Amino acid sequence: MVGPATDSLLALVFRVFVAFGIGALVGLEREQSESGGTFAGSRTFPLFGLFGALVQAFFPAMLPVALIALTIPLTVAYGGKILVERDIGLTTLTAALLTVLLGALTTHSERGTVLAIVVGGVVTILLSAKRTIHGFVGRIDEDERRASIKFILVVVVVLPLLPDRELDALYGLNPQFVWLMVVFVTGLSFVAYASSRVVGARRGIALTGVLGGFVSSTATTVSMAERATEDPPLYGICTFSTVVAATVMFPRALVEIAVVNPALLPYAVVPLGAMTVTGALAAGVVYWRSTREDEVEADIRNPFRLRPALFFGAVFAVVLLVSESANSWLGASGVYATAFVSGLADVDAITLTLSTLAADGAIPPEVATTGIVIGAIANTLVKVGLAWLLGTRRLGRLVTAGLGIVSVVGVVFVAM
Repeated sequence: MVGPATDSLLALVFRVFVAFGIGALVGLEREQSESGGTFAGSRTFPLFGLFGALVQAFFPAMLPVALIALTIPLTVAYGGKILVERDIGLTTLTAALLTVLLGALTTHSERGTVLAIVVGGVVTILLSAKRTIHGFVGRIDEDERRASIKFILVVVVVLPLLPDRELDALYGLNPQFVWLMVVFVTGLSFVAYASSRVVGARRGIALTGVLGGFVSSTATTVSMAERATEDPPLYGICTFSTVVAATVMFPRALVEIAVVNPALLPYAVVPLGAMTVTGALAAGVVYWRSTREDEVEADIRNPFRLRPALFFGAVFAVVLLVSESANSWLGASGVYATAFVSGLADVDAITLTLSTLAADGAIPPEVATTGIVIGAIANTLVKVGLAWLLGTRRLGRLVTAGLGIVSVVGVVFVAM
């Protein structure tokens, strides 16, 4: 019969084995990439993981001392690596120390074990993506690099300093929450932007629309309209990218809802999912009817820029205040009117706002869902208007047909 002591021993053995596995994973990557050289490889890194796990399991108070004690021979070995191989890179040394800490996490707690597995996987991917990351950095020009650094510095410095409470001077707004939403939306856009730069010119028109839609569906629409004006025979391909970019707006909204208010997701997934499927089918029909196979590039800028981020923060704050007031004064109809007007400018702001209000219990989830769909419809209609205003007549007609069907589907769900 298995007793508690045996259960505890088995759990400890399992966690130590996890630490060994994490070290082996990182060590194999280091040896395969030949980055470890004579410093550390597939045998040494598992030992680092075991070292951290066993120290944390039996001598937790000694972990800082053990880590310092290990740092001394690692530093000596690193110095020898520099002399022998003329390589001053710190990546392998840093990975070694991190592996010790990940090993310690596995025997710290059950949550620590899960976190160590996740972080270990991320570290391995990061290490193995050296060429991809360097290639991405090489494609970023000096202005973009400077803008990104400024934004990241502002996030790191400003976010912790902002008060995390509702302020009467700001009509009850929580400054830290507002800025956190700015960081979240910008970060979501930057992931897509970074992906587009990594893929580069090899990406096709479908990927152009998808990535462009996640960065900025409006910017992608404008870019496609201008391209169709410059080269009219490309109207079919430009329509396809425009419809795809506009359609991506719906799953992007679902991602935002899932992060801010997961309880609202079951209500929103049906209408936004239906609009996504309809948009994808419409884009497929447009692509099938297109007679050209040209690839088009959307002019998408780095979302890590301070001025647009501040502008979004202001828009989000205003929409949050107006939506809450409109609900108090006019009820659901006031929320819907605010959603439509806000959706003309930005879907993210109204999606985050109504998700937050629903999470706080200020509005029912059904009202929040309907408002988000109305905002998405309004923004979709803006794409149609931009196609007519900046593009050609052919582009306008095709975009109207494709996104018009998507809007009708949204209206049907709103009317239900």
